[in-house]
Amino acid sequence: MNIASIFTSGMVLQQGIPVPVWGTASPGSTITVRFAGQRVSGVVDTEGRWMVRLVPMAANAVPAVLEVSSSDGACLSLSDVLVGEVWVCSGQSNMEWPLTGSRNGDEEASRAHFPGIRLFTVPQRPSGVPESGVTGASWCACSPETAAKFSAVAYYFGRELQSRLQPANAASVPIGLINASWGGTVGEAWVRWEALLENPVTAGILEDFQRAHPALAERRLDWGRDVDSLHEITRDKGNAGFSQGWAAIDEPAGEWAEMELPGTWQSRGCNFSGILWFRKTVEIPEGWAGRELQLSIGSTDKSDVTYFNNEQVGSVTMAEREDAWSVQRTYTVPGRIVKAGRNVIAVRVHSDKFAGGMTGPADSMRLACPDCGADAAIPLAGPWRYGVEADYGFVDSLHNVPSALFNGMIAPLIPYAIRGAIWYQGESNAERARQYQTLFQVLIRDWRRSWGEGDFPFYFVQLANFMVRREQPTESQWAELREAQTMALALPNTGMTVAIDIGEAGDIHPRNKKDVGLRLALNALHGTYGHGDVTPSGPLFRSAKREGSSLRISFHHAVGGLVCQGDALRGFAIAGEDGRFVWGEARIDGDELLVSHPAIAHPEAARYGWADNPEVNLCNKAGLPASPFRTDFPKP
Repeated sequence: MNIASIFTSGMVLQQGIPVPVWGTASPGSTITVRFAGQRVSGVVDTEGRWMVRLVPMAANAVPAVLEVSSSDGACLSLSDVLVGEVWVCSGQSNMEWPLTGSRNGDEEASRAHFPGIRLFTVPQRPSGVPESGVTGASWCACSPETAAKFSAVAYYFGRELQSRLQPANAASVPIGLINASWGGTVGEAWVRWEALLENPVTAGILEDFQRAHPALAERRLDWGRDVDSLHEITRDKGNAGFSQGWAAIDEPAGEWAEMELPGTWQSRGCNFSGILWFRKTVEIPEGWAGRELQLSIGSTDKSDVTYFNNEQVGSVTMAEREDAWSVQRTYTVPGRIVKAGRNVIAVRVHSDKFAGGMTGPADSMRLACPDCGADAAIPLAGPWRYGVEADYGFVDSLHNVPSALFNGMIAPLIPYAIRGAIWYQGESNAERARQYQTLFQVLIRDWRRSWGEGDFPFYFVQLANFMVRREQPTESQWAELREAQTMALALPNTGMTVAIDIGEAGDIHPRNKKDVGLRLALNALHGTYGHGDVTPSGPLFRSAKREGSSLRISFHHAVGGLVCQGDALRGFAIAGEDGRFVWGEARIDGDELLVSHPAIAHPEAARYGWADNPEVNLCNKAGLPASPFRTDFPKP
């Protein structure tokens, strides 16, 4: 007799709704589940599967035991089980990003003593068919050790919920957080194959995949072996570069080129996974010679070995910690190897799948002399020389295959009783925004149908600002993707967190995860838990109409009036009959805006924040930022 792998000691069961409990056993035997005064039984079907349902329960922070027994004598018990609120937290790297890698994350983790918050991280594994379980995962109480590597966004979301849901004169409501996320993943990987087939737009994704990868599409049952084979192909088989002098002070032999860092090497034209070496020559002042230095290289995706003048000074590998790809590296350089004049920094980066490189951010890449003054530092962002030690090809095929992550990471959770889901993904679909308008809504509907709980709450994060800020109004794929995300608000019981004010130009992984998690919690507190005093969102575009030589813009979530955070509103563009956008002037009029330009007598359209990395400062009385929008949405 077995129980599904999502059920372990330390778990949280969802309050207020029926709770399915399921597993496998001998066909025809009777299974009995006992918990919190309930005793429910069911018969195992001919395929060896069983399921019973506990009746709805109230939240309970007192640990209890869940017992399962079989009529053939088998039994098991799970201890320390709580009843409260359970949320699935999913998406790509900005949801996966660990607490310790976020702003002030180490300090936050050190205080994360919240035994009523329980964490479950789903192992990252793609599959060609829906899996019934996961291996090597279990529920654990939130502590400094467990929170440190957990999703930062999910942690802050759960922490805020627990602090706000505490009943009067009662213990806090337990919170269960299930982290099922994977960096660099596309939306279609998280949707059932059958659901993608049902819509003409998403069926086109499958057709494109089958044309590009016919063999892979035909042998979906063999992916387990494929995953294991890839692990062997991409395993680090030894440091060949060091033996060839690639960390030495003298220039090494071989083919070396220049790459601008920080960044992934895929974004710089090296479209493969593997091992790259990066070298940078620095000129050390006379006063630094013989002094201990601090070498900060930012994050490396994934494992690194770092050298200074041919001596290893540090290393962080995926074998040591799963979040190595996000860890900010700072290594001590002993004074005995520091000399005046020419010195060489060398970094060996091993990436076994998809993206790899030195990803910064730029201001974290520096060589400092702490004993030489507060400003004694040499910036390291910019051009580095690089050489290729190993080329695996682009190891991206399995985890981004349509349905692969639904099968391997979501299906094993279903139908575990949940309150809802939070989602942070879209960066990997930014080049296909028009398609994402449909795909994202297909995903939400598919998850809801698969769980069978109706239209459960689904709250998501709109893409943050990123990349170079443009001086003039321009088109933007990222703005179009944000628009596609906004369109999902047409579905019932959804909410969107705007992050257009807390991104970073040089880093696709903004370190401010706290505000993201807190803003997601506002959606849940208002929309799910009925806190009427909570404003769930910043202003969302409602409508626009011409009023003389201006456009009058109205918004949702602007009760109490709009607010400009600064001396003047920024980020508004306006166009006349010629369709050419120029920066406009915006003026607040209560809970509406008037947008105009002296040279445009008959305005036709307005845009706000329509750029990869716009300068914006419109918010509501609650201090929440307005979502980017355009009034000239193209007709189908």
